[in-house]
Amino acid sequence: MNDKVKNILEWIYCIIIAFVLALLFRYFIATPTIVKQGSMFPTLKEEQRLVLNRTFRITKKTPKVGDIVTFEAPNDESFFNPYNVDQNNPVATFNEKNGIFSRFFYYGLEITKTSYIKRVIATEKQHVVIKDNKVFINDKELDESSYLASDVYTESDVYNDFIVPDGYVFCMGDNRTKSTDCRVFGCIPLNKIEGVVVYRFWPLNVFGKIK
Repeated sequence: MNDKVKNILEWIYCIIIAFVLALLFRYFIATPTIVKQGSMFPTLKEEQRLVLNRTFRITKKTPKVGDIVTFEAPNDESFFNPYNVDQNNPVATFNEKNGIFSRFFYYGLEITKTSYIKRVIATEKQHVVIKDNKVFINDKELDESSYLASDVYTESDVYNDFIVPDGYVFCMGDNRTKSTDCRVFGCIPLNKIEGVVVYRFWPLNVFGKIK
């Protein structure tokens, strides 16, 4: 093998290794994302850039109430008719990808994947009741004054009285009347959560940790 071919192969190896390391970092450690909708207003606004923490995929630490997370969008079948809902089975459903390449491009590279960004309101085994424009967790009113606008109220014609199943979380957007969330499609399984929002890095005038 001459030196020219050897140098080319070495560059190819370096590029492959760098790509794999970048992919692993993006999947297991952290990745940037962009806010595309207004469902988390006023906490987050459209076109803001965020950093997602993904280390929970290694540590198995589950998100807690108050965390802002991103997760894979449920399939259309999850948007149930409000008059035909089972409050005893308040879970979203998803279209699973088949085939190695299909799964790699969708879950690994996240190409053509649609994600939602919402706030965790309740975790497994917690009893959620939405009534009188308020949220109650285990019969206690949830204090949301730190992140909801003063004129925001919470309603739900679909899931409004249920217990979050094991291995799931219940999430809603801060902009309740403009948010399509778990009130409509049900609770999200932990394995569909993609990241926990930790920092906002753009625009610079609001740079910092997300609360």
